[in-house]
Amino acid sequence: MDDELAVDALSALAHRHRLRVFRVLVKEGPPGLAAGEIGARLGIAPSALSFHLAHLERAGLLRSWRDGRQVRYAVEVDRMRGLLAFLTEDCCNGQPEICGGLIAAAESYSETEGGR
Repeated sequence: MDDELAVDALSALAHRHRLRVFRVLVKEGPPGLAAGEIGARLGIAPSALSFHLAHLERAGLLRSWRDGRQVRYAVEVDRMRGLLAFLTEDCCNGQPEICGGLIAAAESYSETEGGR
């Protein structure tokens, strides 16, 4: 991941509603949630939710798909891992145990994605 992609992702998360949406979807994992369910859980009006979901999707942090009449959203796990790897790649000044599994995740991401 490069600086520009990281800034886009962090900018997308730098809003209370978008951060809450992202965290709810991280908890749900790959099956994700329908947009209406996200809005109901968080008390966000549909028009505002649409705006925030689109912002997160443009930043590459979410993916969406049709499921019948509903649109479902889920976290793009690889992009999330990439962001975490980018933020921690030089972590801890030679003491990787401080960061726990984040260092291994960063190394794994860098090997499979080339760090992009």
